[in-house]
Amino acid sequence: MRREDVCPGYQSITRRRKDCVYTSCYCEENIWKLCEFIKSEREDLLGEVFAVFISNESRTVPLWKQRSGHGRQPVVWDYHVILLHVSSRLGQSFVYDQDSSLPFPCPLYLYEEQAFRSDQGIKPALWRKLRVIPADTFLKTFASDRSHMRDSDGVWRMPPPSYPCIQTTESTMNLDDFISMEHSVGWGQVFSLSGFVRHFLGEN
Repeated sequence: MRREDVCPGYQSITRRRKDCVYTSCYCEENIWKLCEFIKSEREDLLGEVFAVFISNESRTVPLWKQRSGHGRQPVVWDYHVILLHVSSRLGQSFVYDQDSSLPFPCPLYLYEEQAFRSDQGIKPALWRKLRVIPADTFLKTFASDRSHMRDSDGVWRMPPPSYPCIQTTESTMNLDDFISMEHSVGWGQVFSLSGFVRHFLGEN
């Protein structure tokens, strides 16, 4: 599917997928970098953009249509992060997921249908929850020293990004506050999958 076929009249608010900053297995930083780009190049739209953390209490969340998947089987992440653009001009929402085989960007209705699917028919321990954080808040508050990507011997599980760690004046590591799906923790608003769909797609 070509980018221009995703939705007539919609123009991507980021670079092309292949030109975006990307490091495998560092989805939270990939999305932070997308937010940074939008703030720099499309600041007028920053208020329509959200970072969305997908996880649950057991940190086992299945997602379909992931590029690292095999056939029709989902990839089960401990957490995953996508960018959501709620376009006021079109009245539609779009997902930017650099790890997905779906279009980039992808209409939310299509991502919901093919990547999220439904919590019905899967074990409750796998039910997805989503923490939705305004992009500007995410840029100001997120910090990671990447320690979660080292094993007990300090060896990298996956090579880190080449740029310095993302930090704030208050924190060098608060990733768990974003992955947590406790309403009383962290920033943004936590939804069940069905609640997220109702809120952003208006579906029952």
